[in-house]
Amino acid sequence: MARINLLPWRDEYRQERKKEFFSVLVLVCILALAAGYAWVAWVNGTIENQNARNAMLKSEIAQLNEQVKEIEQLKKRREELLARMKVIQDLQGTRPLIVRYFDEMVRSVPDGVFFSSLNRAGNTFSMNGITESNNRVSTLMRNLDNSDWYTAPNLKSVVASPQNGEQASRFSMSVNTAAPNDKGGA
Repeated sequence: MARINLLPWRDEYRQERKKEFFSVLVLVCILALAAGYAWVAWVNGTIENQNARNAMLKSEIAQLNEQVKEIEQLKKRREELLARMKVIQDLQGTRPLIVRYFDEMVRSVPDGVFFSSLNRAGNTFSMNGITESNNRVSTLMRNLDNSDWYTAPNLKSVVASPQNGEQASRFSMSVNTAAPNDKGGA
């Protein structure tokens, strides 16, 4: 039999396969690195895109918050203006009432009663004065009580004042104001 030495051929074939394996291994590593780089680049791009969207949303939210603050300030200013308008309307509506109160006061004061002071605090008139007799104060109180514009006259004090006359007295009283439509409803 012929002796054929296959060992060098096998070694050569093995070396060739080894080179082929390393070539494929290097190619696979390069492809894996390229795929990994592409995946990392894609993820980073997606993150940057989301960060840009978040920044845009934050800036839009900041603008909307500023607009909300401006709207709140406008609402507050509107409420203040409405309150002022209501005060002005109330003042315009009640302006003729003081004239009515004084007109009715003049009609209610009998002869022989003189006021030395007349003060108004809210809905209450306080008055001090001099009367020729106590009966005149009683008449004043009855007239005020019968008036549509006054309610609840309250005599605080009556003090004799002989320096103003024999039966003269100093008095202090208060009376509440009421519009005629208020008195009917109460």
